[in-house]
Amino acid sequence: MPTTTDPRQRLPLIVDGVACCGPVTGQVLDPPAAERLANALKALAEPTRLRLISLVAAHAGAEACICDLTDPVGLSQPTVSHHMKVLVEAGLLEREQRGKSAYYRLVPGALDALADQLTTGVRQLPVDNR
Repeated sequence: MPTTTDPRQRLPLIVDGVACCGPVTGQVLDPPAAERLANALKALAEPTRLRLISLVAAHAGAEACICDLTDPVGLSQPTVSHHMKVLVEAGLLEREQRGKSAYYRLVPGALDALADQLTTGVRQLPVDNR
């Protein structure tokens, strides 16, 4: 899947701050919508990436430098950069280069749009009682 710098083209779940796709439970997903949703979910289905998203969101101004993210997750800068690249390509984070440092912030509305797609009409996930 080609990447682009426009987050709405990577994960077109939001357009002008409004979810553009119906909820998973309200309609049958067409193949492109299923692919976009699966890519976003795959990006989030990794514990380190979930932590990185939460670290960025919790950081001052909801923006963090890559240098501020390596110690909290206990990984090397190249490994964290790889995880951040996956999140950017999924349309969940935006990246801005400032000098030699990369800064990341959440794409406005991306997580809300993703949650809306999954939760509209679904009140609670089944509990795994293994």
